[in-house]
Amino acid sequence: MHTKLPRIAIVGSLNMDLVVSMQRMPKQGETVKGEQFHTVPGGKGANQALACARLGGDAALIGAVGNDAFGSMMKEQMKANNVRTDTVATIQDAPTGIATIMHADHDNSIVIVEGANGSCTPAWIEHHAEIIRQAQVLLVQLEIPLASVREALQIARDSDVITVLNPAPYAELPEELLQLVDYITPNETEFECLSGELYVSEEELEAGMRQWGMEGPTLIVTRGGNGVSFLKDGSLQTIRAPQVEVVDTTGAGDCFNGAFSVAIAEGFDLAEAVAFGVKAATLSVTKFGAQAGMPTLDDVNTN
Repeated sequence: MHTKLPRIAIVGSLNMDLVVSMQRMPKQGETVKGEQFHTVPGGKGANQALACARLGGDAALIGAVGNDAFGSMMKEQMKANNVRTDTVATIQDAPTGIATIMHADHDNSIVIVEGANGSCTPAWIEHHAEIIRQAQVLLVQLEIPLASVREALQIARDSDVITVLNPAPYAELPEELLQLVDYITPNETEFECLSGELYVSEEELEAGMRQWGMEGPTLIVTRGGNGVSFLKDGSLQTIRAPQVEVVDTTGAGDCFNGAFSVAIAEGFDLAEAVAFGVKAATLSVTKFGAQAGMPTLDDVNTN
């Protein structure tokens, strides 16, 4: 039994999600009546940090918010869930990042304004380098400047800290950055972008993963309701997601990444860590809201 919590440093974004629900999307120049409006804390960095903390990790989030009400709400949300926030900068001349989400039946559109996330600079990462050095796992995504992601990965690599990159939203990744990554966790669409190929069968996916992963980081492809796939001894292994009543899939990928990082920090092997991540992510889709749906360690252990 561990006496110390697994330590995870998360470098990434904090956004306030502004969610408007309506019967149908407006046409250009049209005004339609909305049905509901929700202000929901989000951002991949914040989501993943909260998932780590709820699942038993000692989570420190390095990022930035604006000096505004949304920034205060984001920090309070993190603190309430035992995520360390003295590493989150408050930027005076930029607003907290937002994602405006218009949701209609079978359709949604999202506009992201990065705001203070753009001020999460390499210098800010370097200022908190010791947090990364003391961690067992560093978890990063791509909603902050790529130079900052690279800085965090380099600090971790120089200190033998395990690195996990969730390449979302997709961006072109230089080879020298990928060489700093131990585990990379694209979804199916992101993997197709990474590899430049389309996969219509399990056999094609297996061949594509084998080809892409020959010299790069350990590849783990998240596949929604179909579970998560990885290679073991060159063969495709897929851990299926249990059948549940899905309420909201927002944040399921972030939950997987947080859970996977906690499991790796605990010393689980690859298959065990993926299975733990799949179980946590499956529980997360049974509740509304990316962060509100994140399960606790007790939830995972008792289901």
